[in-house]
Amino acid sequence: MNVLNELKFKIFASGSRVNLLIAINVAIFLFFSLLSVFEYLFTKQSNINNFVFNFLAVPTFLPKLLYRFWTPFTYMFLHDGFFHILFNMLWLFWMGKILEGFLNSKKLTFVYLAGGLSGAFFYILCYNIIPAYADASLSSAAVGASASVTAILVATATLVPNYTIHLMFIGAVRLVWIAIVYIIIDILSLAGSNAGGYLSHLGGAIFGFLFIKALQSGNDWCKPFENVFEPKAKLKVVSKQEHKVSFNIRTDMPNQEIIDAILDKISKNGYDNLTAKEKETLFKLSTNNEEKRK
Repeated sequence: MNVLNELKFKIFASGSRVNLLIAINVAIFLFFSLLSVFEYLFTKQSNINNFVFNFLAVPTFLPKLLYRFWTPFTYMFLHDGFFHILFNMLWLFWMGKILEGFLNSKKLTFVYLAGGLSGAFFYILCYNIIPAYADASLSSAAVGASASVTAILVATATLVPNYTIHLMFIGAVRLVWIAIVYIIIDILSLAGSNAGGYLSHLGGAIFGFLFIKALQSGNDWCKPFENVFEPKAKLKVVSKQEHKVSFNIRTDMPNQEIIDAILDKISKNGYDNLTAKEKETLFKLSTNNEEKRK
């Protein structure tokens, strides 16, 4: 019971939309996978898989898409196999936590959904205008959160390109290089058997990049939807003795040292313990550093 309560808290009460998105993806995957297993055991049929690809995967054949208009949304919560969902959810967790920490949960949710829709649009567009995909466009369909995850990866790398993570066997690597390598692999894979999947990645990547650039220019594409993505406020009982952890930022500190100091506070106390001024300072400095490199 304690495990279930802890899981429920992490998904619904932790305030992290990353946990909720992962939970939704995993729940849908388990639901259809278990249905498929029972169907095979008792009927030796695979109608469940056929249903998913016929009614929930996003098709590139335009007449079919007209009668499956919901699929550009549903496809981003479906996965074809264990390793497909495993790697997507790992990337969503790693990159999503960083982006959510620097921005907020509603923007993270917006990037996931809008990035997935952008990936679907780019995939459909390319399959209908590029001659190499003409024959495949009649029957091609896609599932997976890859476009959404790629949008989050590129958005994060665009926002904080010098943010460093440690990769096994490689060591410390800046996010900008991870995003560049990821995109290069996608481009080189466009002539392969899963070209549609890689095209959707590129569509998501384009959105993630443009979203952050617009945000840095003062245009928040998420703002019209903020009432939809804003987490519901919860009542909180606070004792009079409770106070925020003090944090001393000297104005004479170099910008990178200020960023590092705030990141250190996030790692120790969590993003929610930052003051509004610290959050604003972190965002402005990351934006200024990016403008200086232009």
